[in-house]
Amino acid sequence: MNTEDCIVETSEKTQVDNEIVGQASRDDLMANDPARDDLLILVDGRDREIGTATKLQAHVEGTLHRAFSVVLLRDGAEGPELLLAKRSMAKYHSGGLWANSCCSHPRVGEETIEAAYRRVREELGCDAVDLREIAAFAYRAEFDNGLCEHEYDHVVIGCCTGDIVPDPAEASDVRWIDFDTLASELMSEPTKFAAWAPMVFTMTMAAVEAR
Repeated sequence: MNTEDCIVETSEKTQVDNEIVGQASRDDLMANDPARDDLLILVDGRDREIGTATKLQAHVEGTLHRAFSVVLLRDGAEGPELLLAKRSMAKYHSGGLWANSCCSHPRVGEETIEAAYRRVREELGCDAVDLREIAAFAYRAEFDNGLCEHEYDHVVIGCCTGDIVPDPAEASDVRWIDFDTLASELMSEPTKFAAWAPMVFTMTMAAVEAR
């Protein structure tokens, strides 16, 4: 074996070792997520089902999968208000950023609206009322920790009843905000919001104001 062969083999081994370390690190990010092995619904660009993957696999490989974003609304003193949720620092990405009220994925065989009702109760401790889908969009966002969100996201709006008591593993804080204040914050402080949130909020405000 000559020196050049040694260099090539060492380089290839280093690359493989780095990939293994990277995979292990990404696995660790979801180590405490009880849904890491749940099967997500893989879709094409028109939201047609094409297969399944675990939550971990989908977010490591960046595979397009079905998701939903719930926005809860109420009548405020200055007009409609929506509920923001600050993602827990324990989340596998975007911890500490503000997003819509609830984000998740339908399980295999579960309708999106049905899943939205379930996750509002699990994440926020309250009951959703009159949920309806207003729009959908696809986006891709890559994160510094090596994970990737590539979702066909269904935007669902509605109201809620009961006290809001967030699961601390999901949200560290919640707050109601009127549309004008939210629009101002999206312009002046965009980095404090999760990647998908501005699109979700824009679609929500347009749909509510069009009624």
